[in-house]
Amino acid sequence: MSGTRLFTCLGIFLSGALFGSAQENPPERRPNVILIYADDLGPGLLGCYGQALIKTPHIDSLAAGGMKFTNYYGGVFCAPARWTLLTGLHDGRLGGWKHNKAGLPTARDRGEITESEFQVAFEAQKEAVHSIAENEVFLAQVAQEAGYATAQFGKLDRGFLTWAERVERFGWDHHVGYYDHQRAHGFYPPYLWRNGERFDLPGNTDPGCGKMSEQGDEPVGSGGETYSQNVFIEGILDFIRDHRGEPFFLYHSTQLPHGPVAIPELHPDFAEHPTLTLAEKKYASMVKMLDDHVGLILAELRELGLEKDTVIFFTSDNGHELYYGPKSSYQKQMLSDGEKANLTDRKWRSSEQGDVFDGAGGRAGLKRSGYQGGVQCPMIVRWPGTIAAGTETDVLSAHYDFMATLAELVGGVTPRGKDSISYLPTLLSQAQEASHDYLVINNLNKRMGSACLISNEGWKLVEIDSGKDHYQLYDLRRDNEERHDLASDAPEKVNRLKNILKAELNSPRRDL
Repeated sequence: MSGTRLFTCLGIFLSGALFGSAQENPPERRPNVILIYADDLGPGLLGCYGQALIKTPHIDSLAAGGMKFTNYYGGVFCAPARWTLLTGLHDGRLGGWKHNKAGLPTARDRGEITESEFQVAFEAQKEAVHSIAENEVFLAQVAQEAGYATAQFGKLDRGFLTWAERVERFGWDHHVGYYDHQRAHGFYPPYLWRNGERFDLPGNTDPGCGKMSEQGDEPVGSGGETYSQNVFIEGILDFIRDHRGEPFFLYHSTQLPHGPVAIPELHPDFAEHPTLTLAEKKYASMVKMLDDHVGLILAELRELGLEKDTVIFFTSDNGHELYYGPKSSYQKQMLSDGEKANLTDRKWRSSEQGDVFDGAGGRAGLKRSGYQGGVQCPMIVRWPGTIAAGTETDVLSAHYDFMATLAELVGGVTPRGKDSISYLPTLLSQAQEASHDYLVINNLNKRMGSACLISNEGWKLVEIDSGKDHYQLYDLRRDNEERHDLASDAPEKVNRLKNILKAELNSPRRDL
């Protein structure tokens, strides 16, 4: 019996023992829910958050017609960020950072290991991942139990090595995409997976999936003939058409604009740009493709008459990353604790280190950093006729809050013991009575602005070296760029927040 069916059979037990109360008065028509989850997209890359060079009209229209979040957080890189989303827990909980090793399918396809060697190694990697308890409840299962059809397209599971039964156990009725994180770094895979069945992509022959170099100087269109993101958008549109008559929850965990940069053709906005490098043109075209595909989804909803019956969420797993520019200075700074950063406060900033797009929007750090540039994410939500257009919120929220929000939207129930708090009241312009005292974001990269805690009052504590009792303190209300460390001015506050952070890191799960 599959994990999904097992969950269904245990539904009565789960409703009573694991779940809290359902909505007392669910709406007559429950909305469809679409979550678009970009990859390494910093807030500064979107026009509605300040981007000037790359135009993102379709994503901006979500903000113009809905609500934009300004105090929203993800993880420091893909695996823990996706774990928090799918489990409704912060990634300081036990298991939040445990993932298996990617790359086995590529090694097999390249002939570096035999099929039998692959199978042995694959079984070992299955054992390496955090085991799933029989009573564990994931994001899609909340919608599934409420009667929704569920689908995921793109980087499946947490992005690392996975398989069909595991994806189904997460609650996805339908899935299309990559079963391996390393393969998703290329946009021209020889094959993808649909509900456990492999299907080949025409014209793609590279076992490495057309992965480019970090320099991004390969000719446009290199890697193959069938671009993975085009496969995903076609599948997404088909799924929406096929499920127009029933409520659905669709999760698109796109590769865009994760690098190395690759694109079938340059967008006309950049093809003849006089100053951008080839890598910058390709990266900008990847962001434009993401925006264009959001436009296709919006157009399909309008065509089917589903626009007012569908809530769209747009966010990214973590902060900005450089795949086209002066990353060496960033790496040197992180590896030397800032000695080579040549900045007044010894933090790398895209606005000061030659990033033509300023993807982090002036924030300190990038992906894998606990500073704002690594963890602060865009979040935009549109529900025409229900969410007031052109609104903005600074409610403190994170990826793990999506589970409770989804549960309220679909008339479902939130599993007990989760860290998730619904922000649906905020979306509906109602009083947000339940709120976080603080958010916790874990980080094992000790030299990149490590684990952090963000309080509802706007204070942020960053663990630099717990062994040496070295922490930094910032007032994000006045200093979101983290230029002024106030730790020496407020030792009592540092000590209070430090004790909370220490208690939360590697803390037991309350939901099991």
